[in-house]
Amino acid sequence: MSDLQYPIGKFHKKDTISATERATMIDGIAQTPGKLRAAVKGLSPQQLGTPYRPEGWTVQQVVHHVADSHMNAYIRFKLALTEEEPTIKPYDEKKWAELGDMRNTPVDVSLAMTEALHHRWDVLMRSIAPGDFARTFRHPEMGVMNLDALVQLYHWHGMHHVAHITNLRERNGWA
Repeated sequence: MSDLQYPIGKFHKKDTISATERATMIDGIAQTPGKLRAAVKGLSPQQLGTPYRPEGWTVQQVVHHVADSHMNAYIRFKLALTEEEPTIKPYDEKKWAELGDMRNTPVDVSLAMTEALHHRWDVLMRSIAPGDFARTFRHPEMGVMNLDALVQLYHWHGMHHVAHITNLRERNGWA
C-alpha cells in the first residue's frame, strides 16, 4: 500500500531550478484549482466528511486547507516582492482545520476562492522578472526562503492534497 499521508512522496526542495522547471511548476500551480474541483466532483456530504487516511483530515477539511494555505503563500509571495526579506507569520494549520468554518462551509466556497486566488497568483508569477524569484522572506520556523522555493513547495502541495482525495476515491471505489 502506498503512503497515505504522502501519496506523492515528501517535499524535496532543489537548491536551484531552471526557468523551464519554474514555468512547469507555475503551470502546475495554475492547474491546481481545476484538479481539486475534479477530485471532489460528485462526492456526497458523507464522502466529503470522510478522512483521507486514519486520523487524517476529511476531504472537506483538505479542500478548505488548500484555500487557507495557498492564500498564505500568495500573501508571502507579495510580501517578498514588496519588502526586503520580510518575516512572515506562520499559522497552526492543524488548529485552523478544527475551526468552525472548516466544518460548516460548503467546499464550493473554498473551490471558488482557490480558483480566484490562483488566477491572481498565476498572473503575478508570470508578470515578474526571472530575478525576482530570488527574492526572499524569513519564515520563523523554516528560515530564509526564496520565491523559487515557494513555487516548488506549492507546486508539490497542490498535487499532494489532490492525491489525498483521488487516492481515497480510488481506494473506496468512488467513481
